[in-house]
Amino acid sequence: MMAEAGAGGPRLAELLALGRRLWEELEASTEPSSGAPAVQEKVRQGLDALQRAAAMVAQLELFSENEELEEIASADLKFMLLPALLGALTLKQVDLSRRREHLESAREHFLRFLKLCRNYGLGSFQLSPGISSEEGAGSPSVPQDPTQPNLVAMAMSRTAKIERYKQKKELENKLASMSSSVESGTADEDQIREFYILQIQKWIGTSLEEIESIEQELVILRSRDAARQAPGSSRGPSRPARAPVKPFILTRDAAQARVFGVGYPGLPTMTVDDWYEQRRRQGVVSQQGFGEPGSPSCPSTPAGASDEELQKQQQETEEEEDNEEALQKARDWDDWKDTHPRGYGNRHNMG
Repeated sequence: MMAEAGAGGPRLAELLALGRRLWEELEASTEPSSGAPAVQEKVRQGLDALQRAAAMVAQLELFSENEELEEIASADLKFMLLPALLGALTLKQVDLSRRREHLESAREHFLRFLKLCRNYGLGSFQLSPGISSEEGAGSPSVPQDPTQPNLVAMAMSRTAKIERYKQKKELENKLASMSSSVESGTADEDQIREFYILQIQKWIGTSLEEIESIEQELVILRSRDAARQAPGSSRGPSRPARAPVKPFILTRDAAQARVFGVGYPGLPTMTVDDWYEQRRRQGVVSQQGFGEPGSPSCPSTPAGASDEELQKQQQETEEEEDNEEALQKARDWDDWKDTHPRGYGNRHNMG
């Protein structure tokens, strides 16, 4: 295997080193926005380098499902990290229109890495129930009632997270103490092998954490997409357009309509019964909108009427009552003049 890796020349190792260095720079970046052009350019360069390296590894067939960990050369172990690094860099892309695509792609990279580690017996890990993939890098999904929380799974997940956190800290301390000798070239083959295996174990924990976060975000994105596709979900049912109402005088009965019709020839008159019948045909009011069934003389407020419509209706009612009172006063005055001629009652000739 070592000879096959060497056939690729230093270029394969350089591509891996470039992709990893760019990822480390992005992790330590102080840029205020991950969408900054400089940041996204590093993401693009890192993905390009790692994808080329992964293609070369596949061409060289460095890893096989039929071999043991001891058969892999120590210098080749670091190339097992390629899928995990690809998943980490894929998550750093910020194109919102392709967010779901990036999440699913990153998840497949992480799962491919976990499957590779499982085949070689590296690390002891278990995916949370509910994570589904053809790769099946962990335990099979456990069917459950979606309306009830799986308390056992939650407890197992919490325990696993605590254990992974402790292991991560231990691995980081060991890697920090060994990195200087490996990078300087003073470490022997056993130390180099242990160093790369520790790195792989650290990335196993990182991959499990990232997959759980991806699953949670995908649930949110699927719910949002379903809400957008559902007809009339974001907005309520549209109200039918109403025809504009022409101004008219509302009267109590036909007799009052004739009186107002004479005085106001420019405005049509309409009785309450006629007004109700017209509004009912237009679908604005219903039979249940009145105090007494079958009695259109007691209109109530139409369902869904706005404040402006309520105020207008109240104003029309008040004007209607004022007009009736003024009409009654005028009639009483006319009747009084008919029975009381001018000068009536002025017996002292004072008029």
